Amino acid sequence: MIFRVGLFGFLGGLVALIIAVLVTMASLPSYDSLKVKPNGQTVRVHAADGTLLVSLGPSYGDWLTYDKIPPVMRDAIVAVEDRRFYSHFGVDPIGMARMVYVAKKLHDNGRRLQGASTITQQLARNLFLTQAYNVGRKFREIVLALAMERKYSKQQILELYLNRIYFGGGAYGVDAASRKFFGHPGTQMSLEEAAIVAGLVKAPSHYSPSADPQAARDRASVVLDVMVDAGAITPAQSAAAHLDRVQFAPEPKQNSVRYFTDWALAQLDTLVDEQTAPLDVWTTLDPRMQQAADNAIRANTPPGAQGAMVSMENDGAIRAMVGGTDYVSSIYNRATQAVRQPGSAFKLFVYLAALESGVKPGDPVTDEPVTIDGWSPRNSSRKFLGQIDVRNAFAFSINTVAAQLGQKVGFDAVADMAKRFGITTPINTHPSMVLGTSDVRLIEMTRAFAEISNNGVAVTPYGITKVSTTDGTVLYQHAPEEPRVLVPPAVAAEMTDLLQTAVNTGTARAAQIGRPVAGKTGTTSSSKDGWFLGFSSGLTTGVWMGRDDAKPIPGLAGARNPAHAFSQMMQVALRTRPVQNFQTEVTLPEWQLEPDEEAYYGDPDQGLGGDNQAVPQDMQNPDAADDVAPAELSQPVPPPAPRRQPAPGGTPQLPYERTPTDRSNDRRPQIDQKWLDNVLKDKPKGTTQPHQ
Repeated sequence: MIFRVGLFGFLGGLVALIIAVLVTMASLPSYDSLKVKPNGQTVRVHAADGTLLVSLGPSYGDWLTYDKIPPVMRDAIVAVEDRRFYSHFGVDPIGMARMVYVAKKLHDNGRRLQGASTITQQLARNLFLTQAYNVGRKFREIVLALAMERKYSKQQILELYLNRIYFGGGAYGVDAASRKFFGHPGTQMSLEEAAIVAGLVKAPSHYSPSADPQAARDRASVVLDVMVDAGAITPAQSAAAHLDRVQFAPEPKQNSVRYFTDWALAQLDTLVDEQTAPLDVWTTLDPRMQQAADNAIRANTPPGAQGAMVSMENDGAIRAMVGGTDYVSSIYNRATQAVRQPGSAFKLFVYLAALESGVKPGDPVTDEPVTIDGWSPRNSSRKFLGQIDVRNAFAFSINTVAAQLGQKVGFDAVADMAKRFGITTPINTHPSMVLGTSDVRLIEMTRAFAEISNNGVAVTPYGITKVSTTDGTVLYQHAPEEPRVLVPPAVAAEMTDLLQTAVNTGTARAAQIGRPVAGKTGTTSSSKDGWFLGFSSGLTTGVWMGRDDAKPIPGLAGARNPAHAFSQMMQVALRTRPVQNFQTEVTLPEWQLEPDEEAYYGDPDQGLGGDNQAVPQDMQNPDAADDVAPAELSQPVPPPAPRRQPAPGGTPQLPYERTPTDRSNDRRPQIDQKWLDNVLKDKPKGTTQPHQ
């Protein structure tokens, strides 16, 4: 009786199982529909030299058909995961018997219920079920596996498995795993590489080559032994495999380069419509320059402060971008998102407007007390130089002259010039605006200086050169824009004259790099912000430093930390480039100069940041005398001379040429040397550090 009940029960269960399998088989999707990749687009970002910067999103790689999957990869996965794959019908009876034997013991010990899951069962679980470990889910897994074996061929099941299983590091499928860990497609995998990838299925995070290369090799050694035992390879083939010679692809750096990739990828939606297929994004970033920029910011940013840097070519290609001292602790990109007062770096637009209106670098101007609508700027020396020229007024960052020039051309004209050169933040038109009281972004200020380097032609920053699918289909290719002239080349050349003088003999001498450099410093009230922006040999770099909460930083000045960071980075970045002379070539003596630090008289509500915080003596600039007038201002600075016309067939010459002997047009007045000596003697200590 008991036997009959048992027999009927077994037959009833078998019939129920068959019905369940048939019903499940009828409801299974078509094989082609299972090949559709899950949601989540993979984007692989490459540097200008092709190296991988970062891979974002789940990586599915290319779909490899059964015949394109290397035989060693198929053999390795079958040997280590399901040796009887080609002979069972979806479940492995031997493995099932072992599961029943150990299930209770494992469960009683609080460990997960284990079973000898076949490749088909694993695939069923990954495609249709959750990862919960219980008897009910195991039964559904078995039914699905039996149904799948009835509907799909062994080759189709193995193809699905090898293209969908997770191998760690965000890589799903053998092609994605091969690209991530070895840097090449899955079709090119060797025996050693196949053993490493096959060994990852058991514990992807533990055996990942990215986390522990030696653990990955040790696990692969076990896989090779299993393959020998299963007859997939011979002992000789196993002995000939050299796991220690496998070269793993370097893991992309995840620190400062992410500031750039975050900025560049935000533009991807406007460039391509593809939302699902894996993409390769090719960028303008130069890894060597990026590393140099990161090192320069880390080495020169004051403790407790943040630093940012942007370097771009004359065509707008971004070569380096650092948005902070540490991306891991703060993803806020100060190079593209932060808006801060630029101080005297904003004088670029004041002098551009003046030059465009007809003012010349050698024109005489007077450094004297001036009041405009109740506002009276002053120089940090608390002295006035009297009659000087435009060139030195810019080089020494004389506030009174900037105010006079702004009033002469009109503050609206200065604001319009800033907007013309790419400043998108609101620009106020109060008289104090000439000293940089409006907030700006570092990338936009760097763009403006690059446009001067580009002879007054507009520059649009960009970071993506090409977007393609993994099979090489190009979806987007960057194309140069039509030239758009912002100011005449002669005006850009005159502005370069001023900027070069500032580096050669003015407030920006710390930015010298042993080749022609043009640039400008900027320091805001109470040393809240320090800036340096400049260019050389076709590369423009902007640097900003300060605190995120805009609190003062004793000793911070554009002529110090930012200028040093610029010099350190540019010396590395330009090492392999030929020296390029400017349209004007300045050869000037080393002078003692007034620093680029300003103070204000007037209403602190004008946005001047009058904190009146004294700078400790030990924080004074160790590289140059602070708060002193130029000791040799009487030495003339020759203005540009027209270039000679080339002889027929000769090399065309640029419109302007500066020579140290051509001083015939210099109208610089002589300065009383005794007065200068008194200025040096009476150098104030612990002065306020306002706008530079």
